[in-house]
Amino acid sequence: MIYNQFDGILIVNEAVDEARKTKKELVLFKVDFEKANDSVDWGYLDAVMGRMSFPILWRKWIKECICTALASVLVNGNPTDEFPLERGLRQGDPLSPFLFLLAAEGLNVLMQAIVENQFFSGYSIGMQNPISVSHLQFADDTLLLGTKSWATVRCGLFL
Repeated sequence: MIYNQFDGILIVNEAVDEARKTKKELVLFKVDFEKANDSVDWGYLDAVMGRMSFPILWRKWIKECICTALASVLVNGNPTDEFPLERGLRQGDPLSPFLFLLAAEGLNVLMQAIVENQFFSGYSIGMQNPISVSHLQFADDTLLLGTKSWATVRCGLFL
């Protein structure tokens, strides 16, 4: 995961620049989390926290914070009766960005496993001490970088 959005821009710029200069083939995929906060499944989030060894008590607190949320909708300026939410993170909740990062960590772990099992080949940047970059994440933006192959394309489309 990158810590500054400009780091990701710089890394991608270097990869594209190197690919042009060396005529190496590069594949880029931009992963778009449609309605990122709305799509987070609570069971998945709990499973990720469990895999990351979060204490059970902590996980219960988080569940209590997100699973007890109620909402209402304004119809012609009048609020409807409250109804329980079934998934997603609340916009404006100070916990939401951190919880989304935990959910996105699942994609990071998945990408690491896919690269380790050689289903996806990251792009090697640099000549003397090359470093392989397979994915960059910043908040709800994810970019996959790979060498050109049908396996890489299929894997990118699968995600």
